[in-house]
Amino acid sequence: MASPRPPPSPPLLLLSAWAPPSCGSPQRRHWRRQRGAGRALGCGAKEEGGGAGSRPGTGTGTGTGIGIGTPGRMGRLPAVLVRVPVRCFGGSPRARSAMPSWVIDRYGRNEVLRFSREMALPAIQFPNEVVVRVHAASLNPIDLSMRSGYGATALNMKRDPLKIKSTENEFPLTLGRDVSGVVMECGLSVSYFKPGDEVWAAIPPWKQGTLSEFVVASANEVSFKPKCLSHTEAASLPYVGLTAWSAINKVGGLNQSNCSGKRVLILGASGGVGTFAVQLVKAWGAHVTAVCSHDASTLMKKLGADDVIDYKSGNLEEQLKTLPLFDFILDNVGGSTEKWALDLLKKWSGATYVTLVTPFLINMDKLGVADGMLQTGVTIGSKTVKHLLKGVHYRWAFFMPSGPSLDEIAELVDSGKIQPVIDQVFPFSEVPKAFLKLEEGHARGKTVIDVVNKK
Repeated sequence: MASPRPPPSPPLLLLSAWAPPSCGSPQRRHWRRQRGAGRALGCGAKEEGGGAGSRPGTGTGTGTGIGIGTPGRMGRLPAVLVRVPVRCFGGSPRARSAMPSWVIDRYGRNEVLRFSREMALPAIQFPNEVVVRVHAASLNPIDLSMRSGYGATALNMKRDPLKIKSTENEFPLTLGRDVSGVVMECGLSVSYFKPGDEVWAAIPPWKQGTLSEFVVASANEVSFKPKCLSHTEAASLPYVGLTAWSAINKVGGLNQSNCSGKRVLILGASGGVGTFAVQLVKAWGAHVTAVCSHDASTLMKKLGADDVIDYKSGNLEEQLKTLPLFDFILDNVGGSTEKWALDLLKKWSGATYVTLVTPFLINMDKLGVADGMLQTGVTIGSKTVKHLLKGVHYRWAFFMPSGPSLDEIAELVDSGKIQPVIDQVFPFSEVPKAFLKLEEGHARGKTVIDVVNKK
């Protein structure tokens, strides 16, 4: 294993001593123009302010800036902000200016997906970022939801909380959250990775996605790829793995030292998150009951489930009531299951119900940011108190990007305790077909995109 991951450095440290001029001043307008110009990857021109630019096709150039690719003529800047190297990776002029990518220009159904060869290459804007060449990606249900506009209000607020970007919307938007690939370039404060490292990551939904040739990620979101997996196999795990890890470990409080012998129920066990969750708690020594359809029962047994319940064979609630009570329930289904699932927990023993189906983003889409957050807070607060009075814990969980958590997951994968479950692999040219496959539902594992294979 590599040396311990260093603590993350604040990405905005270089900006702490400086703020742009007021919005109405000529200096502010000049700053906006220069800020936009500084985002390009091309480093061939000598920058103003005395910086020496690099020749076309080379890797780096040094100019006067503020650490996010902004050229000189910034006014009276503190000395600490000047002469920050502009980072870009080598290649032909065309290779450094555009890349193939699948994007959407509006929200809708599958017809909004568009292939483009002219998507701008991502640039390192903060010193803790890395550029990764994507070898494989995979699709998740959130990609279907985001394609239709789900969560747009909250995600746009996260992308531009101060409303300072010159663009009016998030388009063109690249979907895809999982990536397995090779590091091409590192920011100035990145010491844990170097170009050529094979890595995997799950990119947060407010960032540009992985259905493209290159993607930028924070080094704190990236981890070394498990040595035993190919890129195609590795791309199937990060997003679902971190979502399950968030629900089970971060929110549910289960870990290797306290999970042994606990009775765990996984509702919706045959999907991406479910198949990972079954393997994770089984690796930690739990007794696992998996709920799925009959045709997935063989897969569940293979992954280590002790009991498999077919939700189509009868009343699911009645079937589960015949079993001993549970210490932990992970709900990937939501809906009516929440009304009765908490009655299956052991009372006054610290038993916990965690659901991944929450109204948080829907509330913000319908009610706006302020009212949506207020409604969400009232909902989670009232439900938590209601069930706490009955002797059980009620929790919501969300995906959390985390390189250190992926480090732990990689160890479990390399030790053989967790294996990828892949439903189908599509070439990069067939991304729309992959979305249609995911829309059909009832997948047994993940839908993976082989980005290197563009046929």
